[in-house]
Amino acid sequence: MDPTLGDMDDEEWMQDGGPALIGVGAETDVAGYHEAFRHLEELWDDTVGRARALDPALLHAQVGGEWSFTETLRHLPFATESWVGRGVLQLPAPWHPLSLPWDQMEDSPGIPRDRAVRPSLDEVLALRADRQALVHRALDQVGDTHLDDVCTIPEGSAWPPPGEQLPLRECFNTVINEEWWHRRFAERDLAVLIEREASS
Repeated sequence: MDPTLGDMDDEEWMQDGGPALIGVGAETDVAGYHEAFRHLEELWDDTVGRARALDPALLHAQVGGEWSFTETLRHLPFATESWVGRGVLQLPAPWHPLSLPWDQMEDSPGIPRDRAVRPSLDEVLALRADRQALVHRALDQVGDTHLDDVCTIPEGSAWPPPGEQLPLRECFNTVINEEWWHRRFAERDLAVLIEREASS
């Protein structure tokens, strides 16, 4: 973990572009996006491996008021459902009951926000795997020819706002940014939890 990250809050971290940090730019083609997402999946596999070594109860523990490891893994499907599901694939309501929006989002009909549920790590990882596969299917469906097309967010849910127009490439980039930075947050907090468990 980068020792300087502890001096920054999550919002500051996300000002830096995750896509650029893993080589995704304006000229990246579909094959390049597949490669970028596979790289992120491998990084997350390492992070999940570290998490599995902890007492499962600690995966629901928050550090410094931030999301727990499990809550972070629940948020990432929400990001994928938002930008790839509703944006790229035009699905009106792609939400899974375990998906978790950001804390400041206002309650909206049909959008899940169950903060009390305590799913197992394997339950959440199954959802993650399904949504990761959705990204790759969407990339294949879009193809290089349409990667720079603009989509219009459909009716059906309040997020992203219906009628908003977004380049398909931007939708994929947003998910990459979420995946990259939330892993950094998770690594930071796992280090605290590992130390906490070792000293207990």
